[in-house]
Amino acid sequence: MSTSERLIESTRELLWERGYVGTSPKAIQQRAGAGQGSMYHHFAGKPDLALAAIRRTAEEMRARAEEQFSAPGTALERISAYLQRERDVLKGCPVGRLTQDPEVMADEALRAPVDDTFIRLRGRIAEVLAEGRDRGELAAGLDPVATASTVVAVLQGGYVLARAAQSTEPFQQAVTGVLGLLAGHATAR
Repeated sequence: MSTSERLIESTRELLWERGYVGTSPKAIQQRAGAGQGSMYHHFAGKPDLALAAIRRTAEEMRARAEEQFSAPGTALERISAYLQRERDVLKGCPVGRLTQDPEVMADEALRAPVDDTFIRLRGRIAEVLAEGRDRGELAAGLDPVATASTVVAVLQGGYVLARAAQSTEPFQQAVTGVLGLLAGHATAR
């Protein structure tokens, strides 16, 4: 792995663990095994490196979600696969946690990939739900856009509840609950 890649990956890990303020250039350099000169050779500074790390995290999250959304199966099966995939629940969502970081939210450049990820995620879930509705798998009255926002809100809220309880159980209950609500919109075929 190149030095710039090690710096990006180390920054991604530290942002997830500590947030922006808690991620110092020195901590990044130590974790990456890179010197200060190497860091500033590849990146203009911490904000530039953080932006690269946030973009990478956002891209990975979207690509991973797309694996489930584009898989074969009904809309409900694909949404279920997305919600039930393996996650490090107690660490929280690597993108969702950034919304709780005042420094990230105050910086338009750092906030943009976070906001874009949630916009795209809600949009993609809405597309899957609309496909299911159009194919007769889901009730005609289902609002794909509102339901997609609900799915994302429940997922992110599940992370928060799990972290607060230091248990994955609240997350699993949230996922089970939203899947039950979605199943209530499934049509008999």
